[in-house]
Amino acid sequence: MKAFLMYRDQDFDRERPLPPNEPDLRQDLELDTLFAAMAAGDDFLLKAATKAVLTSLAVDVDTIRYRQAILRDCLDNVEVIHRLYAISMEPIERKKHIYLAFGGRYPGSALSGSVNLLDALKAVLRELAAVGRDHGGKFRSEGFRNFFAMIATELDDDYFRAIDDHLARLKFRNGVLISAQLGPGNRGRNYVLRKQVVEKWEWLKEKLGYGRPGYRFTLHPRDEAGFRALSEIRDRGLAAAAGTMLQSTDHILDFFAMLRTELAFYIGCINLRDRLAAKGVTFCFPDPAPAEERRLSFEGLREPGLLLSLAGPVMANDLREAQTLIVVTGANQGGKSTFLRSVGVAQLMMQAGMFVPADSFSANVCDGLFTHYRREEDTGLRSGKFDEELRRMSGIVDEITANPMILFNESFAATNEREGSEIARQIVAALLEKRVKIVFVTHMYELASRLAKDDPEAIFLRAERGAGGRRTFRLVEGPPLQTSYGRDLYAQVFEEIDEPLGLRMLADAPPLAE
Repeated sequence: MKAFLMYRDQDFDRERPLPPNEPDLRQDLELDTLFAAMAAGDDFLLKAATKAVLTSLAVDVDTIRYRQAILRDCLDNVEVIHRLYAISMEPIERKKHIYLAFGGRYPGSALSGSVNLLDALKAVLRELAAVGRDHGGKFRSEGFRNFFAMIATELDDDYFRAIDDHLARLKFRNGVLISAQLGPGNRGRNYVLRKQVVEKWEWLKEKLGYGRPGYRFTLHPRDEAGFRALSEIRDRGLAAAAGTMLQSTDHILDFFAMLRTELAFYIGCINLRDRLAAKGVTFCFPDPAPAEERRLSFEGLREPGLLLSLAGPVMANDLREAQTLIVVTGANQGGKSTFLRSVGVAQLMMQAGMFVPADSFSANVCDGLFTHYRREEDTGLRSGKFDEELRRMSGIVDEITANPMILFNESFAATNEREGSEIARQIVAALLEKRVKIVFVTHMYELASRLAKDDPEAIFLRAERGAGGRRTFRLVEGPPLQTSYGRDLYAQVFEEIDEPLGLRMLADAPPLAE
């Protein structure tokens, strides 16, 4: 049995490693806020959400659409999904209360434990079959249709009758029938567990002396050596059956473990939808494109982290069709970094098969997402900020993939503008030659103006500035300007001072001697 709720034809890889730049992605895109909303305080949901989102860069368009259809079903049938998730956890709890001797030393104990466990799992399987029978018709996605069809086929009445029959036999209420041969030194070999066929009235025939001929012996109640020898013979005969039963129960347990893992991702999406809906936030299912198309456009895109942490409304942004280079300039504290995060998080959410907080969103699939953000000063004084930026850029180049996206935030600004702009321009030019998709936030006018000349097809956005320096946190298309409006920031910090501090001190100073 296979769930196949994350991929059409394979299980979700729970052991797949996270990308090497996972710490940078979590820090720069503030993904922990998103993951916490999906987990709703549940550690297992947190791990499932983290793994599903951060390993989504390996999926293709078909897989994204496959998951989107399943997620739509989940959002339309929340109660059924929660019931399925609860069922998937039951085997773990039932196993805790059953002793299983998994070592090969005591096959009899292992077989007994497996029989008891399968007997307990039978009730869980019946409950799963009942959910499919009662609610399977409500689901429209290919993934859930195949899932419930598999349940109906595998868990039919004949299956449960077969389980009941095997469990009854494996409890050995009439003893154990084992055949063996004598080997060298009269040692037993080729032990085989035999199916017992109890003839009608056989017990009466034995009493009257008409039973089948054979030899019997009886152990004395205190014959410990005899009991140990008989137990060893019994274990040898049960070894093959014990191994088969262990495999059977493991198969069922693995199925429910995988079902729980895959459903956990969709439960996380339901939790996120509920959090956003409580704030009146709408969302859309993105339109993914193949990696080679190089596409990015959206309407009404908002940053999930702000939506989840702020009580008030969050500004939405639009972007017409862009292919490889987007440059963002404008006033300080105007929403540029928030815009950059919204693009990166939306890309990951789309590739995981999730919805996106936007009116519409379309982008090509990326097989790598990298961030190069400005970092704080190295307090250990191991290197300067500019050296550290170049070292991180070198690391990104070493890990770069065939169809990546790189998000730059105020990069290469730790040196003078002329040097930083030239280095950044050459790096961007080299990346564009490899058709790397780039979103670059910068306040360096020289860099932005050079990029405008080098790439006429680049999209330039500018943080909008209202009357009196008011920040709207909205980005509009526009060429870069030579000012970043530092005067606005000064006025914000020193808003209670009528005149600049330096001028006031100069006015209070005594006159210079002639």
